[in-house]
Amino acid sequence: MKRKLEISELIFKIISYTLLAVFSLACLYPFVYAISSALSGYDAVMDGTVVLFPKDIQFEAFSRMFNDNLFWNSYSNTLFLAFYGTLWALGVAILGGYALSKKRLLFRKTFNFFLVFTMWFSAGLVPQYLNYLATQRVFSKVGINDDKWLVVIAMGMAAMNVILLRNAFEGVPSEIEEAAIVDGATELQVLGKVYIPMTKSTIATVALFFAISRWNGYYWARQMIRDSNEHPLQVFIRLKLEEFQDPEQMAGWREAYASDSVIYALIVCSVIPILIIYPFIQKYFAKGTNSGGVKE
Repeated sequence: MKRKLEISELIFKIISYTLLAVFSLACLYPFVYAISSALSGYDAVMDGTVVLFPKDIQFEAFSRMFNDNLFWNSYSNTLFLAFYGTLWALGVAILGGYALSKKRLLFRKTFNFFLVFTMWFSAGLVPQYLNYLATQRVFSKVGINDDKWLVVIAMGMAAMNVILLRNAFEGVPSEIEEAAIVDGATELQVLGKVYIPMTKSTIATVALFFAISRWNGYYWARQMIRDSNEHPLQVFIRLKLEEFQDPEQMAGWREAYASDSVIYALIVCSVIPILIIYPFIQKYFAKGTNSGGVKE
């Protein structure tokens, strides 16, 4: 038998659900507006009459985007950065978090301090840029001329994610590790067959963080990738926006759709992969953040 809610509890639930609904709609509206603007005609977008639903529906903006080879090239570059960048960064974070979780590690407290120190203080953009330039020259000397690998390898470290994994690994009972060692397991086997399966929620959460970071990466990709054919999607969108803001480029615009509709179509297509992946990882998100973010 259900307990009857008191007035104060009922009021609290009504307010909570109302605020949650408003917040959800506020998060959803920009995406809905982007879809509507991408599908609306020239006059509706330029006059600002698109509020929720599309007006004067057309699909030419999406057609123009799909017929642009540079769009597909930038999309493939983004998939490259997201896939390999996530694998590399996740591998570094797992190994770093595993090592720092071991009390037998020499200078463990010192390493942990310096890891946290990088979150408190940063050298700044200029030293970081010079460091990446030096790394770029090293890559060129060893024959790696594809700057996408610079973004993948040189930017594969995130202190916060290492800390999340370290805390998750520290939560694994030491008795299980000792039993595995008694059975003859090596250090890598202990990591791969004990720690990783028992902390898969945190690892999935960290992988999502890395994937979103690589997918949305713009600043360093634009600064460090010299070949325009290697630009990721976010850089392509920004360059296309700059092109459409140039009066000389827009002087002869006679299309049935606005240039903003093309930008909105690009934004919608750039968000879709994350929307597809997120529901599969969402079940690990809260559990992974809690187990990695709380140290017992």
